[in-house]
Amino acid sequence: MPRRTLTGVIVSKSGDKTVVVRVERRVQHPLYKKFIRRTKKYHAHDPVNQYQVGDFVRIQECAPISKLKAWEVVEQVARG
Repeated sequence: MPRRTLTGVIVSKSGDKTVVVRVERRVQHPLYKKFIRRTKKYHAHDPVNQYQVGDFVRIQECAPISKLKAWEVVEQVARG
């Protein structure tokens, strides 16, 4: 089964080798049919602490690293 990949912006550096990535998606309201934004935060593994707050990154699912971390940063999409 392929691993899921998501793209988001780093909003926090939560400790050593961990970043918090905010992923935004657009969903349609079931009644009003207007598109609204929904966000979710993911803790991702950054092994060499190379990413900064504001960077757009791509994260990928991985085996659980800790209680909250089950994602890893794959690459940087854009500098923030």
